[in-house]
Amino acid sequence: MGTLVLCIDRDGSTPRDAPLVGEEAVADLVTEVGVEDPEDSHVNCLLEGLRVARDLRDDGEQPILAVLSCAGSTVNANRALAAQVDDLVAAYDPDGAVVVVDSAEDEQTLPIIESRVRVDAVDRVIVRQARDIESTYYLLKQVLADEELRKTVLVPIGVALLAFPALLTAADSIAVAVAVVAGVIGVFFLYKGLGVDGALAGLPGAVRTAFYAGRVSVVTYVVGVGLALVGVFLGAVGTTQVTDPVLIALEFLYESVPWFVLGALAAAMGRLVDEWLVNDRVRRSFMNLPFGIVGLGFVVRGFAGFFLERAGVIDRLRVPPVTVGPVSVDGFALTAGTRLAAFLIAGLVVSVLGVGVSSYVSGVAVEEIDDRA
Repeated sequence: MGTLVLCIDRDGSTPRDAPLVGEEAVADLVTEVGVEDPEDSHVNCLLEGLRVARDLRDDGEQPILAVLSCAGSTVNANRALAAQVDDLVAAYDPDGAVVVVDSAEDEQTLPIIESRVRVDAVDRVIVRQARDIESTYYLLKQVLADEELRKTVLVPIGVALLAFPALLTAADSIAVAVAVVAGVIGVFFLYKGLGVDGALAGLPGAVRTAFYAGRVSVVTYVVGVGLALVGVFLGAVGTTQVTDPVLIALEFLYESVPWFVLGALAAAMGRLVDEWLVNDRVRRSFMNLPFGIVGLGFVVRGFAGFFLERAGVIDRLRVPPVTVGPVSVDGFALTAGTRLAAFLIAGLVVSVLGVGVSSYVSGVAVEEIDDRA
């Protein structure tokens, strides 16, 4: 019983029969190998094995230090290494093992050892002068072994390296080529980072299920996307007369927000109808959603209109004359501040109205459920 401390020599450079067991024998081997080739990294592996065995003994355990050796990574070499492990397990019946390696090639023997004895730890010996190089090697090895990581890192880099010469030739400008490549890589990273690929992968199945279930939201979502595209088009058209970047953004919002609100309302109403058809009632959150969308639209359009009017891009908001029976009101124009206040008040009123309506509808639904129970 005890803990095996296994120093792996995949190069077959150990000048003695393997497995070599015992701390004294390993200490003699360190001197022999070190004098023969002071630059051999296996010397550090043997020294680390001696240190691990000493630390285990200080902790009250019974370490069994051994050196396993095989020449190369062929099938016969692996079988020879497996036979050495079998001999050690049969002779000492260890509780576990600590494997000491000094290269990625030595680390490939872990599956062979793990199939015969429990491996409690792997001690990788990296020479201090070569630590950065060795760490980079392990990192590249990990990247190349992970399929998902390869697709995320290596694919965009490879595409960029292939596209850059073509763009440089076509545009005859390094700045344009770098900008296009950087933009494409940025879009790809956002695509992966935001999980758009996962959402798109599940989209066909969700649409198919929605069609088979007869959900109204399928049609209303398409209507919402169409209205949003109309908003984008009208917003882009409205910015043609403005040159300042800030005013361009505000003008785009001012022109497109009503269409965005209509698109969101269409999608929300479809989801609300589906909820009602499935559950015979509508949850409070779904009732609040349309009112919240309209209220937010009033607030955004109000602020955008305020800044645009102060900048002289749009005219004042004019209220036409109104006649209701004997009462008549002449038309008038609202100042920028009054316009903003009117839109903010309208947004708040719609939001509060939504809370009241949703509370009332939810209350009725609860009473109906109680009556049925």
